Amino acid sequence: MADEAGDLQTIRRKLISGSHILHYHNVLDAYGHLSCRHPSNPDVFIMSREAAPGTISSPEDLVEYHVSNAEPVNPSAAKGFVERHIHSEIYKQYPTTKAVLHSHADSVIPYTINGVPMRPCYHMAGFLGHWVNVFDIASAYQPGDKRDMLVRSEHLGAALAQCFAFEQSVVLMRGHGFTAVADSIEECVLRGVYTLRNAAIQTASLTTLAAYGSRDGPLQPIKYLSPEEAQAAREMTAWSAQRPWKLWVKEVEACSLYQNIA
Repeated sequence: MADEAGDLQTIRRKLISGSHILHYHNVLDAYGHLSCRHPSNPDVFIMSREAAPGTISSPEDLVEYHVSNAEPVNPSAAKGFVERHIHSEIYKQYPTTKAVLHSHADSVIPYTINGVPMRPCYHMAGFLGHWVNVFDIASAYQPGDKRDMLVRSEHLGAALAQCFAFEQSVVLMRGHGFTAVADSIEECVLRGVYTLRNAAIQTASLTTLAAYGSRDGPLQPIKYLSPEEAQAAREMTAWSAQRPWKLWVKEVEACSLYQNIA
């Protein structure tokens, strides 16, 4: 029992630190959320109460939910996020997934609406794979659904989760943002940060290509990572995720905005 309590304390602290890191690096703002599977009960996941990610600070800010229906284990728990079905349905469909992130990051949104595929531009984003699916919630609405773009029900969460079927790490969401999955909180946070950076690099590349191409004639197309390079780079970020994680934890610990007493 002592080991289980220690594991739970560790995962809670990581979840809070991860939320702070994602806010610090502009992956999350007042909206968005990070979750993890319970360390000793795979049928339960943990995420914060409905609050800005940068403001959570203690175990009292965290809520445990049943994977089966996204309902709180404790019926008296604090109010949770409407979109927790994003998390529950992914954990339900993919038993090996340990962490889920949902973000509304501005730099990613254009690739959810303009038809330009997001692809890995550099080695830190190899986890994006050869292509990134775009989930269009309009295709999953049922009669009576509130069409506010939020994944607020089991069937909408299930439809989004299906987009991860071919080992995708990141799925874009039309006019909304993106969701990322991983085998650990640390790797999920890394994928969130470098998805943003890859989007910025790809946008800059497309912009400069268009500007110089119109001035100097046709240029060579952007040379993205090949599938083989992306897979090898994905493995690299998996085994090296602790390096940025330790730095990022130090950054948020040094910032007075963030408090972690888990």
